[in-house]
Amino acid sequence: MAHGLDEVETEQAAAPPGGAADRILALVNNVVVKASSAALVAAGFVLTYSVIVRYFLKISTDWQDEMSVFLIVGAVFMSSAAVQALRGHVAIETIVGLLPARVNRARQILVDAASLAFCAFFAWKSWTLLHEAWVEDYHSGSTWGPPLWIPYSLMTIGMALLSIQILLQVMHELRRWSRAR
Repeated sequence: MAHGLDEVETEQAAAPPGGAADRILALVNNVVVKASSAALVAAGFVLTYSVIVRYFLKISTDWQDEMSVFLIVGAVFMSSAAVQALRGHVAIETIVGLLPARVNRARQILVDAASLAFCAFFAWKSWTLLHEAWVEDYHSGSTWGPPLWIPYSLMTIGMALLSIQILLQVMHELRRWSRAR
């Protein structure tokens, strides 16, 4: 169901507001989405290979499951900022159609501010986890045993990009709010 506010948000998300930070993040998001898409395709190939090798050739698969999890989790975290830029995330919008546009804008700012607080905290904790994995040389407990700084770095970068994306959106919403008053 489309609402007036949704259409405005979709138009604004389609083209960044025009600042240098917006343009740079849009470029980064474009590259990351392409890399994330390739990672998802690679995960599909790895899982297909794993099934074929296990079922038909009866060969043990030590690394395939973990590799596909790394690829999928990396793609999800890394592409989260691009999804947020398009406001393509899952949202419950039951009350959007019931509220006046001005109240919906205030609701959007509050929701984005809360999301920013959560994502910024998550990004900070991800940095500490990455640092610990790097310094302590943590590895996965599997027989393959890849270093854990790899998935932690994808999570960290993805959450940092998402936090920056939400911050830019909150700043734009606040500017629009102040002009409308």
